[in-house]
Amino acid sequence: MSKTVIAKYSVNGEDFEIFVDSDMAYEYITGKRKDPIAVLQAEEVFKDANKGERQSQDKLKKVFGTSDISTIADIILKKGSVPITTEQRSKMVEEKRRQIINIIAVNSIDPRTGAPHTPQRIENALNEARIAVDPFKSANEQVDTILKKINMILPIKFASAKLSVDIPAAYTNRCYGILKHYGLKSEEWLSNGSLRVSLEFPAGLKEEFFEKINSMTKGEAIVKTV
Repeated sequence: MSKTVIAKYSVNGEDFEIFVDSDMAYEYITGKRKDPIAVLQAEEVFKDANKGERQSQDKLKKVFGTSDISTIADIILKKGSVPITTEQRSKMVEEKRRQIINIIAVNSIDPRTGAPHTPQRIENALNEARIAVDPFKSANEQVDTILKKINMILPIKFASAKLSVDIPAAYTNRCYGILKHYGLKSEEWLSNGSLRVSLEFPAGLKEEFFEKINSMTKGEAIVKTV
């Protein structure tokens, strides 16, 4: 029980606490473990865990909409306060930081040039703006706030690439999976056996798509911006 800690979640002055294994809780909130029940040291929800005072079923149903321990544990672990070590926190911050950089790189362009920003350029802007990443909030929750803080340092615009692509008949089978992966919106089989599709995907993936489709069609695909 040496690794047992208390995870806490408070709503409108009501406390909900569970005993969890600290290492397993860290694995769960970082996505490495999927079963919240396995994290628990006791399948009970407490009002005061140190005193062993259980929370009422009525309060559980009112706040969580259920008394199911698995659902409640998931919410407490993801939205509550979970004691973690300094090393665990550092790992979580770095992982979340990488996720945020990837989201921005994939979805954004430089409005001055129309070209995507490199992950390194985005990371440099985060460092210059002294951005503090919250390890307990999802990357998506933090992106908007971070964009506002770094936009003066690095002009950024979120945009979509909308393309029309003609694939010669000889390459349609090998290319179809890639086309679906990049956001296939519509398709039309032409009389000569070639395939014409419309695609829409994050603008930051445009160069990556060009490289792949040109490689797979030996440069014979016709790509137009819509």
